[in-house]
Amino acid sequence: MTALTKDRNTVRRDGVQNSDPVAAAARIFAGSIVCLNATGFAVPGSTATMLKARGVAQEHVDNRDGAAGDLRVETRRGVFSFANSTSTDEITRADIGAEAYIVDDQTVAKTSATNSRSVAGVIRDVDSAGVWIEI
Repeated sequence: MTALTKDRNTVRRDGVQNSDPVAAAARIFAGSIVCLNATGFAVPGSTATMLKARGVAQEHVDNRDGAAGDLRVETRRGVFSFANSTSTDEITRADIGAEAYIVDDQTVAKTSATNSRSVAGVIRDVDSAGVWIEI
């Protein structure tokens, strides 16, 4: 590519909102943790390795009868409240600033459960609403 010789309309993204193709046979609920799988398709958060937290679903998308990429899901990055795990995996205020791990599409935990969970994001707060995670 050569250097510009006239003005250019450069498109931009805010880095907060994304639209991703949904994996085959996947159903994503609005408000759930959305991840990208190893092939780059959106899937609901779950106990699995190799998932990359993408954000929170802004809509309900049901691609259970579709092929990968037939539908797209809108996600948003930010700080969101999720359900806390229990017992020795329960997140406390002492964990603020550490990574949280995905248990399912609405629950996070303190540990990776011996490397069987993917990172949800960084713990920003813990209160009566739940665990606030920055994705």
